[in-house]
Amino acid sequence: MWRRGIVTAAVCVLLTGVLFFHSHIPNRIGNLGSLTETFLPWLGLVLPVLLVVALLRRSTTALIALVLPVTVWLNLFGGQLTDKSHSGGDLTVLTHNVNAQNADPDGTARDVAKAGADIVALEELAENQAPRYVKDLAASYPYHSVQGTVGLWSKYPLSGVRPVDIRMGWTRAMRAAVRTPDGTVAVYVAHLPSVRVKFDAGFTAGQRDNAAEALGQAIVAEPLHSVVLLGDLNGTMNDRSLASVTSQMRSTQGAAGNGMGFSWPANWPMARIDQIMVKGAEPRSSWTLPRTGSDHLPVAARLQLPAGS
Repeated sequence: MWRRGIVTAAVCVLLTGVLFFHSHIPNRIGNLGSLTETFLPWLGLVLPVLLVVALLRRSTTALIALVLPVTVWLNLFGGQLTDKSHSGGDLTVLTHNVNAQNADPDGTARDVAKAGADIVALEELAENQAPRYVKDLAASYPYHSVQGTVGLWSKYPLSGVRPVDIRMGWTRAMRAAVRTPDGTVAVYVAHLPSVRVKFDAGFTAGQRDNAAEALGQAIVAEPLHSVVLLGDLNGTMNDRSLASVTSQMRSTQGAAGNGMGFSWPANWPMARIDQIMVKGAEPRSSWTLPRTGSDHLPVAARLQLPAGS
């Protein structure tokens, strides 16, 4: 009886090891660790399959072994299945990779404005489309700045606007101070380099990792107490290669979201690579918005700034 289902039990133990020790999977070979961490929540789909197999085999051994990966997965991601949002907050922010090949930039701009956020960050602004976003958003956002392929729109005055060097050779990140009625907050907008999965090279993320390190250093040096990062980081909060950023900031989705909050690809979201992160501010709620003409979903959050910030 105990030998029946031993292979299924072995798979359960192996899955437990991957979930529990994912941070120890080496990145030396094709960035395998980062690739695993990007899609780590989806390993949970294996669990019901293993349960069915264990039941069909009538294997007590497999059922007992299955408790291990279920426990670890719930410990890692169970909290994301619940609604952690709260009422309140005094600042709504939104970020959206609008896609340089967007066939309907005007419609996307209208959708963004309709969301009613106080601060909007847009990434992947094509040179020929950026003026259209500026024109379409002007009525809702009197203050704006476009730096390279990223832009920031605000209902409140901007100062200290500058590009942020993330070691790419052209501008894909910026910083601005936004003077809100509840205090001044530093807002960073970033679009880190894309990653690819190649048969001969694995998870090609080296340029993204270098950019993340530079972005993290810039945020460390930020003099303002309240900091908001908006952008497409081409990586999830689980990806160790983004630790220079994620170790010093909180994800609004993780702290106050409802569900996984996957944002890409828009037609079948599998990962949250579009991030809103904060330090010196309290996330109150975080959510994804309906699809626009982009291949990413917009994501938004409601924040509470500290008194006197």
